Amino acid sequence: MVVVGLGNPGAQYAATRHNAGFMAVDELAERLHRFSGWKSEGGLLRGRGRAGRFEALLVKPQEYMNRSGIAARAVMAEGWNPGRILVVYDDVYLPLGTLRLRSSGGPGGHNGLESVLEAAGTASVPRLRIGIGPAPASADLKEYVLQPFTGDEREIVPRVIEAASQAAHDAVALGLTEAMNRWNRFGKDPVEA
Repeated sequence: MVVVGLGNPGAQYAATRHNAGFMAVDELAERLHRFSGWKSEGGLLRGRGRAGRFEALLVKPQEYMNRSGIAARAVMAEGWNPGRILVVYDDVYLPLGTLRLRSSGGPGGHNGLESVLEAAGTASVPRLRIGIGPAPASADLKEYVLQPFTGDEREIVPRVIEAASQAAHDAVALGLTEAMNRWNRFGKDPVEA
């Protein structure tokens, strides 16, 4: 399985809400057996390792979020089926700490996922949504997602990212259905469950 973390490249974005996908894939790299390390190839950071008895290819696009489909095109050109590409990304429509694994669906207003789905030519692309919480009513959404986590969020985020990386690991090692059964727990916050 390919696990594609969505985010924006560059140090100025590293700790922002929009980079939750990158954070989770970095944490997943630490969990994999025999991880190869990150290598820059064709505008992507890539690394390989094993989750259980299955190989995982980890990918972080090095284009901005709204061009994430470049990564999907690259791995599909290598023969990967869209149904074997797990996209990991932030979601403002889920409370902070909530995870949702799905096998398909629309982009839900997320530009990075929209780019991936357009490149794949199908909505049947598995995804792991990481809840980052809604923007305050007075905030501009684009500015909100490009800001770092603040205050109390900083205490929760490491556990959220750890849970997301384990959910992605389970999707590779156990299959998407089993991982969904484990991680989509009636809307419970995985940090508290």
